[in-house]
Amino acid sequence: MTPAQDPFYIVKDEIQDSIDKVQDTFNQWKQTPENTGEYVHLTKELLTSCESIQWQVDELEKAISVAERDPAYYGLNDAEIRRRRSWTNTARNQVLSLRRNVEAGRQKTLFGHSTNTSESIRSKKHISQDNDEFIASESDQQMLLIKRQDEELDALSASVQRIGGVGLTIHDELVGQEKLLGELSLDMETTSNRLDFVQFSSIS
Repeated sequence: MTPAQDPFYIVKDEIQDSIDKVQDTFNQWKQTPENTGEYVHLTKELLTSCESIQWQVDELEKAISVAERDPAYYGLNDAEIRRRRSWTNTARNQVLSLRRNVEAGRQKTLFGHSTNTSESIRSKKHISQDNDEFIASESDQQMLLIKRQDEELDALSASVQRIGGVGLTIHDELVGQEKLLGELSLDMETTSNRLDFVQFSSIS
């Protein structure tokens, strides 16, 4: 059986084509900026393709194991079996290496996103804390201002009371003085009347 007719080589060529395409996609993926839609799409495509190729390689290796039991029956020899196993091992390692690199890149992106999210949360927490401190400071200042206003009002009230007391005292003094003036005026009028009476009596 020629290689062109051997099912192993037919499947091998198909798998190799898939590996080559995945390698091209992987190179494109490495050049794509992270945190973009294209990067996410290529990541999913690569992981899916690697998983599919790994399954095909595993199935091909199962066929090799069957042929290994009786190589002559399948027209094979030990050297051919070793070559086939060598190729499947190489293909598997190549795909595993690609898959690990892609998964590492995805984890890095997810970790970076998580870190950014954590930093955002911490930033918001700090902003919230700053706001709380500002509000508390403003509240303290308002309370201090109200306290000062209360003290000023108390002082003003006391001053008004003192002024009111002084006003009452002045009023009482004015009333007393007015009373004294009234009494003095009455005395003067009485004295004047007496003088008039004395003068009238002398003339008579």
